Amino acid sequence: MRARTFTESGRRAQIVTAAIEVIAEVGYAKASFSRIAKHAGLSSTGMISYHFAGKDDLLAACVAEIEQITGAYMQPQIDAAEGHIAQLRAYIESNVALVGEHPAPVRALIDIVKNSGSQSAAVNARLAMVEEHFRAGQAAGVFRPFDTRTMAIALISGLDAVVVTTATAVPEPNELARIGRELAELAVRATAADPEGGSA
Repeated sequence: MRARTFTESGRRAQIVTAAIEVIAEVGYAKASFSRIAKHAGLSSTGMISYHFAGKDDLLAACVAEIEQITGAYMQPQIDAAEGHIAQLRAYIESNVALVGEHPAPVRALIDIVKNSGSQSAAVNARLAMVEEHFRAGQAAGVFRPFDTRTMAIALISGLDAVVVTTATAVPEPNELARIGRELAELAVRATAADPEGGSA
């Protein structure tokens, strides 16, 4: 029983990985079960239907997997940063760097959220998370006074624009890192009480 469960779990993961790669390559609209089955090396689309109730179910699994990949890459870097400003830099720089480390999942998530109507809890929660970070930093005297909602919207919108642009044609690692630093510096200069952007 355990062996069967492990095999089924592995097959499900194989299908999700294939779906993410197909969506990243050809887009959500063209990511048919037949394409995904072929990419996964399956004999028929029936194996997909066996593991998933339909395309929406498969897309939800793809989004969950991408969120896990994203969190596993970004969160340790954010946790390692000390202070509100350093964490803001780490959040932005790791998000941009993610494009180079995991280009297919990033492109797939962009396309899924944009075109399928599927929702990503992590994507949807970012605005509230950034706004709360700004409020906490203001309370600590690290960030200058500003409307946290407006600033969070501006930051997320700018970050999304950079991610979408770089995901289309991924720059070389050094260039991608430079873009991340530039965007982070812009955010720090716009928010920090100290114009030099100290590490408080």
